[in-house]
Amino acid sequence: MTSGPVAVVFDVGNVLYDWDPRVPYGRLIKDDRALDAFLRDVATREWHFQHDAGRPFAETSAELSAQYPDHADMIALWGPQFHEQIPHMLPGMQALVEELDAAGVPLYAITNFSGEFWPPFRDREAAIFDRFRSIVVSGDEKLTKPDAAIYHLALERFGLRGDEVVFVDDRDENVVGATDVGMGALLFTDAATLRADLVRLGLLA
Repeated sequence: MTSGPVAVVFDVGNVLYDWDPRVPYGRLIKDDRALDAFLRDVATREWHFQHDAGRPFAETSAELSAQYPDHADMIALWGPQFHEQIPHMLPGMQALVEELDAAGVPLYAITNFSGEFWPPFRDREAAIFDRFRSIVVSGDEKLTKPDAAIYHLALERFGLRGDEVVFVDDRDENVVGATDVGMGALLFTDAATLRADLVRLGLLA
């Protein structure tokens, strides 16, 4: 057994990067109440989760457009403009990733992310993701957090035991899912708190 973690496994959305569907749709739907209604009742996060689970956007958008024909034009833009929903890294996270990489800490990720939407986003952010040794994308595997199977798959692919990693996620259920399979895990709040936790764990000076 190790005396502590030797590698960091990140979530992507709302840990490394901000995810906010209001960014592109706020430009397209000028009325705030109409925008709120569209994202609350039509293009919901629950609907989008199907993409993370591996369903093609062509299928999900056709189903949703049939249900909400008045919104078909806006629904059709979700896929082509998805990259705009992830406008930038969260404060302090670029510096933290670079610091970990410079310290020689192996970096990995497990992300609930569409297999269709991931490649263009990953290419856009190559300067960050080129620092990662491996990234497990739920949409490619058709497995999602917090299912135990995706954590087991990730550890096997990374060639690491649970006690050798610390997993960082913004959702309680995903942190619990990781700890249930023996991984170290931290609930993300902000970069400064995470850095202090990584110092405490001996991963940063």
